[in-house]
Amino acid sequence: MRLLRSTDLALRVLMRLAVTGESNPTTRDVAAAMDVPYTHAAKVVAELQHMGLLTARRGRGGGLGLTEEGRTASVGALVRAFEGEGDVVDCEGTAGSAPCPLSSACRLRGALRRAQEAFYATLDPITVADIVADPTGPLLLGISPRP
Repeated sequence: MRLLRSTDLALRVLMRLAVTGESNPTTRDVAAAMDVPYTHAAKVVAELQHMGLLTARRGRGGGLGLTEEGRTASVGALVRAFEGEGDVVDCEGTAGSAPCPLSSACRLRGALRRAQEAFYATLDPITVADIVADPTGPLLLGISPRP
């Protein structure tokens, strides 16, 4: 299973804010540090703000901040929110493609759905705080831990 770029970036933004404790980095700062386009980072930051996982203030003294909900957010819930509830394979033929001719007798869709749910179930108990706990977080991100 491959995560969408936005899912990956959302997790990395929350991890960076949790580890660095930076005082109000801007979305531009985060985009530059993550080496992603600003517009992509801005969309992800807006969604995380909408979810209540981070705060974003404009103007002088503004920037991004991690909320307590962001620190304790379930990685599984975050991945579900960004990935959506769709199936791993498109058996129904959405987006202009024809439906799969094997769908009436195929067991693959159910097996893949169970595998997807097992993937999420594994991530559900893990929080953002868990994945950045010392010393792992600073080492993985290649940055200094907050003082």
